[in-house]
Amino acid sequence: MKTIDRTMGPMEWALLLSLSMLWGGSFFFVGVAVEDLGPLTIVALRVGLAAVALNAWILLRGQRMPLDPGLWAAFFGMGLLNNMIPFSLIAWGQGHIASGLASILNATTPFFTLIVAHVLTRDEPLTPGRLLGVAIGFAGVVYMLGSEVHAGTASHSWAQLAVLAGALSYAFAGVFGRRFRRLGCSPLVAASGQVTASALVLMPLALGVERFWQAPWPGPATWSAVVGLALFSTALAYLIYFRLLASAGATNLLLVTFLIPASAILLGIVVLGERLEWRHLAGMGLIGLGLVSIDGRPWKWLRSVAYACWKARREGARR
Repeated sequence: MKTIDRTMGPMEWALLLSLSMLWGGSFFFVGVAVEDLGPLTIVALRVGLAAVALNAWILLRGQRMPLDPGLWAAFFGMGLLNNMIPFSLIAWGQGHIASGLASILNATTPFFTLIVAHVLTRDEPLTPGRLLGVAIGFAGVVYMLGSEVHAGTASHSWAQLAVLAGALSYAFAGVFGRRFRRLGCSPLVAASGQVTASALVLMPLALGVERFWQAPWPGPATWSAVVGLALFSTALAYLIYFRLLASAGATNLLLVTFLIPASAILLGIVVLGERLEWRHLAGMGLIGLGLVSIDGRPWKWLRSVAYACWKARREGARR
């Protein structure tokens, strides 16, 4: 079996960091919006506004969405795995647990992705280097957030399980989304198709179940959070997501979940004036080591050094 080289270059790393900032902000936006809106309403507005923005951008570029039924079936499948299930579960979970804890539980996604990609694909095998890298990175996330991992009580167990189930759904979405490259679907069309399909399902569901217009009308902060969640953490983020999925692979792409807690801390420093503690620096260092380990470069370097040493000893022995 031939394994495709999925080592990421500078552009992929830059996009990965940008995506981590956008999705790190989503936990903040949801944390604000969930105070006044139900989880289904938040998710429906998120994908609905994102669908409007992405479809408008397609029209401005002089393009049209494809009408192929098979492609739209893939859009609905991707929307289910990448939007409807995880967005709803995580938004509901954040109504019961802190955003920091939700982000660390979401950082388990690469564990699930490694297994799913190993079982369902042929070109992303579960190697010892990747497994070790995930373990190191996850240890960094746990260490960085410290006691928040253990802060929950028995009443929060279902919320934590919901976020973990959302992480598992993201893992399946990362593998499922590979088909859009084979179908010749551009990142813009794939992003627009999946959020449009999600909006078609979630908008009537949210209107029928939560009826948010009957509750007290949310304030400007809530609506600002919803708009930021839709335009930045969804529309723009998915353009980057599908670009990375095509070039870096499902396993490398889901490394972004390690960077989300770090991004949330950095956003807190810049926006809220929070103080960076030494454990954050240590945790982010472990995350960086895990990312580089999964990328494979340290192992390639060690192998090249070991081979050079062996070759030098062999040539010395011949002399």
